Amino acid sequence: MTASFSQLEILRTRSVAGLVQEEILDLIKTGELVAGDKLNELAFVKRFGVSRAPIREAFRALEEAGLVKLEKNRGVYVREITEPEARELYELRAALDEMAGRMLAPRITLAELAELGGWLDRLAEAASRGDMVQYFQLNIGFHDRVVEMTGNAILLEYYRKVIDRMHLLRRRNFSGSLGSEASQAEHRAIVEALTTADPGQAGATMRAHVTNGYRRLTALLQA
Repeated sequence: MTASFSQLEILRTRSVAGLVQEEILDLIKTGELVAGDKLNELAFVKRFGVSRAPIREAFRALEEAGLVKLEKNRGVYVREITEPEARELYELRAALDEMAGRMLAPRITLAELAELGGWLDRLAEAASRGDMVQYFQLNIGFHDRVVEMTGNAILLEYYRKVIDRMHLLRRRNFSGSLGSEASQAEHRAIVEALTTADPGQAGATMRAHVTNGYRRLTALLQA
């Protein structure tokens, strides 16, 4: 359970609403809040120890980001993602990942390749323990780091917006793995493709991983 914000946190950020928004986003990322859940304003006031104003401001910002919906006379709900929207999100992410692979392959350093190898080790360790919550978080971090390594701040910004919205596809009954063995093999293939310095190979490998991920998600939702 998230504690109340300290005065130091508020002074550092100068935005209580921003802190609330980040905390609610974290609840969505971890699956504590999923699509269709109602966000109770009073509950968040008590949870964060703040007034109603920053809670409402955070709700509006989350609505603008496409993560919640405000329904008149009903309240605020975590958005449901339709099948066509899910497909479009994966298509967009596939394009962004391919771009990142093409940009990064010719310039990636040995130190960065070693760092990505460390991410692979941590992913494998989490999977071996059956800790799919940790695996899910590491999976997000691995891909975010790959895009960050391109050095393109705008690409990273829009990539993160897409990923934030894709968190709405999670369900409480998901194991979190979405085929972790296949996913791990594809992660290794991504790192191997980046070592070749071939933009086409790296881009295609990253696109294929996203496409395969969509197939795994679709199969899980149908099951």
